[in-house]
Amino acid sequence: MPKIVDHEKQRKMIAEATWRVIMRDGLEKATVRNIAKETGISVGSLRHYFASQSELLAFSMQLVSERVKERMSALPVSGPPLEAVKRFLCELLPLTDETRKEMEVWLAFTQKALWDKELQPLSKQVYEELRSGIRSLLEALIRLGAVNPNVPIEMETERLYALIDGLAMHGIMQPHQLSSQEIEAVIDYHLRSIFYET
Repeated sequence: MPKIVDHEKQRKMIAEATWRVIMRDGLEKATVRNIAKETGISVGSLRHYFASQSELLAFSMQLVSERVKERMSALPVSGPPLEAVKRFLCELLPLTDETRKEMEVWLAFTQKALWDKELQPLSKQVYEELRSGIRSLLEALIRLGAVNPNVPIEMETERLYALIDGLAMHGIMQPHQLSSQEIEAVIDYHLRSIFYET
């Protein structure tokens, strides 16, 4: 009887091998040949799942995005709004081994998306989803009466998104300059500037 292969599981396994190659050797080494070697399958077998390197990278990055969303949707929303928002935002930052790996891979992907037209739609989609999520979060906080209703929503959305992006970059590029605790303290300081005193 022929062996039944779970194609989606295989695609995820290949994507995870792609992450390992990127983190260990850099994006320029994330070739189909090197990823096939990392996965332990032939180049021909890999091409059965992904027709091109761009398709493979896009799937790998989509998987990063999906895992972040899954973790965030599982976060408790109970407790003081300030703490709930901090938990949400900290999932976007390289504060644990898992989130650090995701951020390293995502930054490499974002760089490649600057010139790879096949990757640009996904890069734009994730950017818009995150921006929209931050805006929705702020709008919900205003409805709850936790945040000053006079906060300019567009400006605060851009400011908070820029803060998250900047902290993520610092956390990856200069991990010894800014500890996880210091990153969380910066988030806390910023949020308290727009929250009502509790």
